[in-house]
Amino acid sequence: MKILIHHIYEYRKGLRSLVMHTLPSGKMLEATAKLRQYGIDYHIHTAGMKNINVFFGAPECVAVVRSICGEKKLRDLTPEEDFVLGSMLGYDIRKQCERYLKKSAANELAGPVIHKCA
Repeated sequence: MKILIHHIYEYRKGLRSLVMHTLPSGKMLEATAKLRQYGIDYHIHTAGMKNINVFFGAPECVAVVRSICGEKKLRDLTPEEDFVLGSMLGYDIRKQCERYLKKSAANELAGPVIHKCA
């Protein structure tokens, strides 16, 4: 919970617009109570059998997370969804580009993908 408090501090100070915090499922009520105490929007996402990911931050960012992730497992995100989420979380953009290219190439090996630009 100390790391969650630190993430809340970073969000409130404007260092992050979106945070993903992983914790045991049993800590969900405590974590969400703390976020509600500060009036911070959040989205709970399951992460395996025993853990959850709590996405929290600016309401518009959390809305995008809800739209992208829904109930999907994070490993099932498309390369584009994975890239957007990683970028929103502030991950190194060059590494996100490398990850996107790898995931994209792996998807193309699995079957044809048609990309259209308007």
